[in-house]
Amino acid sequence: MGAFWPFLGVLSGALLALQAPINAELARGLGLPVAAAAISFLSGAVVLGFVSYFMVRTGGISLGWREPAPWLFVAGGVMGAFYVTSATILAPKIGAAALMAFLVTGQLLAGLVVDKIGFMGLAVREISLGRVAGALLLVAGALMIRLL
Repeated sequence: MGAFWPFLGVLSGALLALQAPINAELARGLGLPVAAAAISFLSGAVVLGFVSYFMVRTGGISLGWREPAPWLFVAGGVMGAFYVTSATILAPKIGAAALMAFLVTGQLLAGLVVDKIGFMGLAVREISLGRVAGALLLVAGALMIRLL
C-alpha cells in the first residue's frame, strides 16, 4: 500500500492535465467556457451519484448525518467550479504544461499554509527550510515552463 497513495496522487494530477484541454475543446464547440465547466461538473456529479448509490446499495457504506457546517455544502463545489472554469479558459491561452505548473504551484503554496495552521482538523506540519526550498524550486520551474 506504500506506493498506492502516491501513485493515486500522480494519476489524479495527470487526469487534471487531460481535463483542461478536453474542457477547452468542449468550450470551443459550445462557444462558452462556463457552459463547458458546467457540463464537466454535471457529468462528474452524475458519475459520483451512481457510485454513491451503488456503494450504499451494496452495503459498502452507510450514510450517517453529523450536521456539517452549512458552508461545507457549497465550498468545495464553488472552488471546483472556479478551478474548472479557469483551467478551461487558460489551457488554450498558456498551454497544458504551464497551466499544470501554475496549478501545482498554487496547490503546494496553499498546502504549506493548510499544513501550518492545521486547517479543518488536519495535522499541523511546520514549514521547514526543505519545504520552503521545494516551494521556491516549484515556483521557479513554473516560471521557466511559461517564460522560457
